[in-house]
Amino acid sequence: MFNSLSDRLNDTFDRLRGKGKLTEADITSAMRDIRMALLEADVNFKVVKDFVASTKERCLTSEVMDSLTPAQNVVKIVLDELTELLGSTESKLVFSSRIPNVIMLVGLQGSGKTTAAVKLAYLLKKQGRSPLLAACDVYRPAAADQLATLGGEIGVPVFRGDGAHPVEIAQGAVREAVDRLRDVVIVDTAGRLQIDEQMMQEAVDIKRAVKPDQVLMVVDAMTGQDIVNVVSTFAERTDFDGVIISKLDGDARGGGALSVRAVTGKPIKFVSVGEKPDSLEPFHPDRMAKRILGMGDVVGIIEKAQEMADAEQAEAAERMLREGFTMNDMLEQMRAVKKMGGMKSILGMLPGGQKMLNQMGGNLDESIFAKNEAMIMSMTAEERVKPSIINGQRRARIARGSGTTPADVNQLMKQWGEMNKMMGRMRAMAEQAGGGKKGKKGKRGKKMRMPGIPGMGSMGANPFGGANPFGGSGGGSEMDMLREMERQMRRK
Repeated sequence: MFNSLSDRLNDTFDRLRGKGKLTEADITSAMRDIRMALLEADVNFKVVKDFVASTKERCLTSEVMDSLTPAQNVVKIVLDELTELLGSTESKLVFSSRIPNVIMLVGLQGSGKTTAAVKLAYLLKKQGRSPLLAACDVYRPAAADQLATLGGEIGVPVFRGDGAHPVEIAQGAVREAVDRLRDVVIVDTAGRLQIDEQMMQEAVDIKRAVKPDQVLMVVDAMTGQDIVNVVSTFAERTDFDGVIISKLDGDARGGGALSVRAVTGKPIKFVSVGEKPDSLEPFHPDRMAKRILGMGDVVGIIEKAQEMADAEQAEAAERMLREGFTMNDMLEQMRAVKKMGGMKSILGMLPGGQKMLNQMGGNLDESIFAKNEAMIMSMTAEERVKPSIINGQRRARIARGSGTTPADVNQLMKQWGEMNKMMGRMRAMAEQAGGGKKGKKGKRGKKMRMPGIPGMGSMGANPFGGANPFGGSGGGSEMDMLREMERQMRRK
């Protein structure tokens, strides 16, 4: 997302960093480049004009022009203005005290309302709520079937009301939620290929009938500038409380997303960055601005990792310290990375990671996950627990069983060896801190724990093979490293 815009902006900043003190001509040239980058990203013209004017005015102050690091000041100003453009702070869903709360989704056909409804239900379910989906799109063929299928996959019931009018279905869903003790109803309304009176009136009628606590507009990121026209029209007729931007991962420009908040005044509540149920994310303007400027989203990585950190994984980490790193541990590590969205997603959230991905052609071959998993699953239970017993004959058998080559198995064994050595070093440190005995408490009376993200092991030992995309050579606490990176970015 925002790939082309991010590249253009960073090229502009690189040229500024190559200078000492900046002149007014340097600032003017940089603003011209930024304006062109935003226009090429399909940002609304008026939004671009106001953004550049405000940014230039701040950049021309003596505080920036006379400073020792003017380029850094310019980047900081652009970051602040971009964050303001996107909405400054996160806009959360507001729930009332009534049961059930009603969330109504509106938008054009093809914008992703149905999948957004399911993803929102999944997110709310993870937060401890009990959602119910209402299939109020009676015009699109199999719309209710699609919602029922997707709802079944995430364990959320769907109220269909086949043959009834959309308003009656919405009202019936509210009654059903009361009867079944469901505290949230998500109403999936009908859309059209373009805005028409019938669609708008139906949305007005449903809103009047069920009095939703939140009305969310779902827009397709790939619509470009036309997002502004669609959102503005809905705002005039039905009004709404926020926007869900779908398919953001499929749009390299992202100009529509940058325009919505400034033109309509409506906050972006969520963005969808994938097809899976867990791909709906709360929108953080400050984090998104950092990602656009190539600064990454380290906090996002930490939050994703912490979601996965539970008592079982902490116990597994301590076992690795005591007994060493097994192939079962490597398999769990790879699966944990996939749960976090894969290496491409993680790399894109690191400072400079998106630029690295672009240099690689925008692609990162994650098929190595499947290959490594096939090799590990072709091992015996004993081999997975004690990889050191795997000799040449066993490697040949594993290669045949997994459809790979002995060279592939050798590479996997090399990765395991590196990670096992790291565990040995960490175990020695733990024993030293604990008075030289395993399982004892350290000097502060606390049991030693494996540093880092549970389930991910060391970033230095890359489950993909080859060079480590994160840099470095392994060891240390990756959680501490991520937090330190975030602190450095804040200081800048």
